[in-house]
Amino acid sequence: MSDAPLKPSTIAVHAGRPPHESDQPFNTPVTFASTYVAGGDVEYGRYGNPTWAAFEEALGALEGGRALSFASGLAAIATILDLVGQGQKVVASRHSYSGTVMQLADLEARGRLTCELVDVTDTDAVVSACDGASLVLLESPTNPALEVADIPTIRDAAHAAGAYLVVDNTFATPLLQRPLDLDADLVVHSATKFLAGHSDVLMGAIVTRDDELFGVLKNRRDLIGAVPGPMEAFLALRGLRTLHLRVERAQANAQELVRRLDGHPAVGEVRYPGMGAIISIELAQGAMAADLLCRKTKLWVHATSLGGVESTFERRRRWRSEAATIPEALVRMSVGIEDVDDLWADLETALDDLT
Repeated sequence: MSDAPLKPSTIAVHAGRPPHESDQPFNTPVTFASTYVAGGDVEYGRYGNPTWAAFEEALGALEGGRALSFASGLAAIATILDLVGQGQKVVASRHSYSGTVMQLADLEARGRLTCELVDVTDTDAVVSACDGASLVLLESPTNPALEVADIPTIRDAAHAAGAYLVVDNTFATPLLQRPLDLDADLVVHSATKFLAGHSDVLMGAIVTRDDELFGVLKNRRDLIGAVPGPMEAFLALRGLRTLHLRVERAQANAQELVRRLDGHPAVGEVRYPGMGAIISIELAQGAMAADLLCRKTKLWVHATSLGGVESTFERRRRWRSEAATIPEALVRMSVGIEDVDDLWADLETALDDLT
């Protein structure tokens, strides 16, 4: 066999497997254990689990680093924010997952840190904001505005300031973007979304190439106890095995839907970063039309999460925590793996009813 690096699709299928030995299972079994016999590497169920380890090995191989799994994406974000010293500055995307922005607002209100929210499309402004920062937390593409950041330029500014650069890679996945290859310090995921991919897991992850940073974050996870359940880790790894197939199909569907949505009289604007399976559209007739669209479809499901095999959408400003700079009529669409003609027929019928 060639010594050439394995392709991501092969890694997704093979990483995190038990050794190929007689009578070994193909898959790492679910280990339901809180207590281990003393004298080994684990000792206690909060410190490690073989099922987590298999998921972490696979995700780490895909991102090109070492992974830690968490109870949720927000648990992973909270652990990263623990790296910020008392009163230090965080720079973050103004259009980020609302839970991330709410955590930052809560910590700032309690005097724990200061936060500057930035428009990631204004690279000069982001670079300027990095001055004096301890941590720069980017989403690229952003949620739900789908803006793309100039990661290399911002990385240089963050590192010049002595700050960590963190990239939330939930939307792009390691198949479409590997921030560690761009010298980001940390990658964070809501594994709930595309990684697990079946709308049945709540889980998060952090990946880094910095062994010292990995140790600090693992110690924080051990102390806080924000660990995933073994069944969640098993399901997330099972979902990861088909990540390449799901992303390939969902992205192809999204690109075709973008083509068909462009120019429909009910749609005022289509936002798509050129990759991935998330589209945001702004309805020409405003927020009421956006709400009506979300009630009129049969295949598209009105739901707040994303990244599953099924297509979902929602008007994001229905949440009071969403940024005021997100248009009231914006609908975020998570494109699934259904037949694209069926998705379009359902969507077109609903859109036509709005015109």
